[in-house]
Amino acid sequence: MPSITLDGYPIAYAEAGSGPPLLMVHGTLGDQRSWGGQMAAFGAKHHAIAVSLRHCWPGQWTEGGDFTIARHTADIAGFIRALGEGPVRLVGHSRGGHIAFRVAQHHPELAHSLVLLEPGGELDETLGGAPPAGKQGAAFARGAALIGEGKVEEGLTVIAEHTGGPGAWEKRSEARKAVNRDNARTLLGQVNEQRKPYSRAEAEGIGIRTLLAGGDRSQPQFGTILDALEGAMPNATRVTIANAAHSVQADNPGDFNAAVLAFLNNH
Repeated sequence: MPSITLDGYPIAYAEAGSGPPLLMVHGTLGDQRSWGGQMAAFGAKHHAIAVSLRHCWPGQWTEGGDFTIARHTADIAGFIRALGEGPVRLVGHSRGGHIAFRVAQHHPELAHSLVLLEPGGELDETLGGAPPAGKQGAAFARGAALIGEGKVEEGLTVIAEHTGGPGAWEKRSEARKAVNRDNARTLLGQVNEQRKPYSRAEAEGIGIRTLLAGGDRSQPQFGTILDALEGAMPNATRVTIANAAHSVQADNPGDFNAAVLAFLNNH
């Protein structure tokens, strides 16, 4: 498995194809395998790369305090620079969408275009807030506490139902459950990730072409964030993927892949 070492830590990744670089960043409890349904489609015309964030499989989280948005944003920026292929088409899902947003905000020279797939987080008052404020943090803290007690399935169920609604864990394929189990302990680090809410000034400052994508069956908090970013980002377009909840790229990979490729081809 290839990797690029950043600040002493190997960032593992999977890759396919050749052409303009397209970098995918996974969400909470995921890793590079979260993009399995995209590698062949994106690799047909791009150098498709799916990273595993620091401490995610094949790594693991241990006590250390560096499972933060800032750390992972710096890692993705460093990875792009080390890759040496110029600015990338940057795709992020959920927490990975938040990281992709921060990379575009702080390192605009590294992102050619941006795809935010139900980016996670909350909104500050300049974007109308995301009521009820703090709901996500509370759910993640509850899930992490259960995992810390050794009740892994119970903790993963809490997170799955927060993002996917009642019964979401039971509906997941065994392959997706295995990825979540492999990364369960990263949630113990993520509860202290210091994630800032999105602000209007930050969103307005991202001028590159951006595709905002969501599923038609997703929980309402993700639509609230997409609505706010769509209204604030100056060069954003929106697409809704049918028959998909929060894990859009896994629920309906065909339509999601087609939407992303059409967006990139139209640039």
